[in-house]
Amino acid sequence: MPDVKKVAQEKNGTSKNYKKKKKKKKDKGKNTYKKKRKKRNKWLSMEHEQWVRGQNINKRKRNPINCLLKSAIMKCLCTGDQLKWMDEMATYGLGRTRQRMAADNTNQVDPDEYTIEQAESNLREAADLNHEEARALLGRMEFLKGHKEAALSLYDGIDFRGAIPKMKATLSFLSADHRNQHSRQSGEPPMQFSAVILRLESLYLKSLALHDLGRYKDSAEECSMILDIAESALPNGLRPGSSVDQNKLHDLVCKAAEFLPELHKLAGSTQEAISSYRRALLKNWHLDPATLTSIQKDFAILLLYGGCEANSPDLRYQNGSSFVPTNNLEEAILLLMILLRKCNTKQIEWDPSVVQHLTFALSMSSQWEVMAREYEEILPSLLEKKERLHSLALCYFNEENDETALQLLRQMVDSREVNSGSLDPVILRSWLLASKFCSDKTQYAKEAADFAKRAIAESHKIQWSDVESIGEQLLGISLSTQARFTSSDSERVKLQKDALEALLNAEKKSGNDPDVLQMLALEYAEQRKLDEALKYAKRVMKLKFGSDVNVWILLARIFCAQKRYAEAENAVNAGLGETGKWDQLGLLRTKAKIYLSQRQFKSAIETCTQILAVIQLRTRTFGAAMKFLKGIKDDRTIEMETWYDLAHVYLSLKQLKDVELCLSRLKAISSYSSLYWHAIGELHETQGFLNEALGAYNKALDLDPAHVPSILSLAILLRQLGNRPLPVVRSLLTEALRLDRTNHLAWFQLGLLHEDEGTASAVEAAECFQAAALLEETAPVEPFR
Repeated sequence: MPDVKKVAQEKNGTSKNYKKKKKKKKDKGKNTYKKKRKKRNKWLSMEHEQWVRGQNINKRKRNPINCLLKSAIMKCLCTGDQLKWMDEMATYGLGRTRQRMAADNTNQVDPDEYTIEQAESNLREAADLNHEEARALLGRMEFLKGHKEAALSLYDGIDFRGAIPKMKATLSFLSADHRNQHSRQSGEPPMQFSAVILRLESLYLKSLALHDLGRYKDSAEECSMILDIAESALPNGLRPGSSVDQNKLHDLVCKAAEFLPELHKLAGSTQEAISSYRRALLKNWHLDPATLTSIQKDFAILLLYGGCEANSPDLRYQNGSSFVPTNNLEEAILLLMILLRKCNTKQIEWDPSVVQHLTFALSMSSQWEVMAREYEEILPSLLEKKERLHSLALCYFNEENDETALQLLRQMVDSREVNSGSLDPVILRSWLLASKFCSDKTQYAKEAADFAKRAIAESHKIQWSDVESIGEQLLGISLSTQARFTSSDSERVKLQKDALEALLNAEKKSGNDPDVLQMLALEYAEQRKLDEALKYAKRVMKLKFGSDVNVWILLARIFCAQKRYAEAENAVNAGLGETGKWDQLGLLRTKAKIYLSQRQFKSAIETCTQILAVIQLRTRTFGAAMKFLKGIKDDRTIEMETWYDLAHVYLSLKQLKDVELCLSRLKAISSYSSLYWHAIGELHETQGFLNEALGAYNKALDLDPAHVPSILSLAILLRQLGNRPLPVVRSLLTEALRLDRTNHLAWFQLGLLHEDEGTASAVEAAECFQAAALLEETAPVEPFR
């Protein structure tokens, strides 16, 4: 049995054996300390001696990077500060390593490889980082210094794809923890959140480096990986959080979402760019307003001018009542209208280019009423009153609401600023705009001339020759319009002379402007000065290199007026060879008229059939998008006129069944057309049903009082019947001449009417017959205008 007293003494440290052991241990410690101190002094003397000699030894010593990093990490409490300090230490460590490398001339290792390995080793040893995190920090430092290839070589050593599952799991863990703040999840994420942020940032910097080196496709793949990780780990979206890491993650996702479409565009992948834009806008990333605005605007610009028809959006992202655009134009308009609404509500800064792009898009779809409403909703502080009125007037003019547009322009040009003499370029443009849209309208032609004269006078004061030339051109057009509808012969001659003078002045000021020369050719042709008209038409043809369909049509009509039908047909055929199939309807129409004037009915029928085939092909090709085509109204008009001409051909051939078929086609297009009822009247007149013919002609005039063929047919039929007083017939013929002063048939019928009245009107009848003969001799197959 052990001695109880002895055990107690050993336990309390009072036994003799314990004291001996303690003394031996103390002596041994003193000797060890003396040995270590002696060894340290010896090492310091050697270190000092080698330092004096300038030699570098690889003895074990304290690493200053370790000390600095450890002290920094101990001081920092948040991950963002840690990364900042690590960047500083990485820069310091890499710099020191490079200095040592430069001093060691005997080392034959590759400098870049040695530098990376030494810096990476220092970081891993000091900051307790793994191999990939150290390379990520060094890669960031190289990128910020502009060494893109060195940064790529560092990033290539990181296995981003292998870490994706862990990154997703960490983000999912933290997002679930963020949603359940009061009920913390059990367990730990597979990675630290700071490590995930560091890798995502490295992916973004790698994408930037590849972009700077011109490797756009590879850059897009790296950038897309960031969004794939965030989208998979955070299906409910991402909001900026309260911590630095959450805000940094949100910033990275926002930058990647904005950068990815640009990379696809640079790589030439337009469809991928469109998909990336839609992905950025439809996903719940909670992008900041500036980024969201930039993405929406760039996407709208790509849709408008990218030259690639986008695929329809994925309907999974649409709510039940959401509008789904069907083409590029609709999607661009939707985006631009959203941006304009944000400007009006002052959510973003005012951007005038948004209105410009929206105006272009809506003008392409002929949505002028919508455009006017958008201009009216813009805040007065964002758009000046003059610009607003000018733009609204343009919209209403294109919407064919001439009276409203003129009221707006009158309000603008009669403002106090104009009357006070402080003229603005916007006011000058408004005068020209008012003159342009009123110059070819009878009721506004005089006012258009006044606007043009005011614009010419003001542009002459400020020596603005371009505007002065445009003003002279518009003045000539408006004077020509007045001349065509004036009742006085002397006034008409004076107005025609002034119109030619204004157009010649415009030619002098503009040089060889093809538009001015074309107007001169048209005016000379209207005044039956065909040689001058042909000279100017040929000049226009040379300047436009045969690309304008209207010039070929004008040239053919001038040849027809000169009774040079073979040359007219050659001109039409040349125009058909120089223009596209969608622009050939006017040329084919002129060709059909040439055959009709020579009574070549078979060729006329073939040409009319070709016209109808082209119209049908256009309708099938474009389908519902036909409403966006600028010439849809002209297509319908040409189709009706073609069926009308075919009805005339079959009437001349006495093929009444074919005439009825043509009339049924006309009725299917529009039963409220003056052409349809005039053709019905001619059919009844051919069949001998004169009363029914009178009723059809009256119906045509009820629908269109300015339809000259119906007026002439009614006057001729009334004169033949003889049961109406002659003043009624005279008033009809006078009205026809007021509407079309160069109609030789109206002059001829008026001469017959004067002849029926007796010898007192024989002189007037002779003058009418002479005018009819001269006009018929120079009459084109179609009106020049």
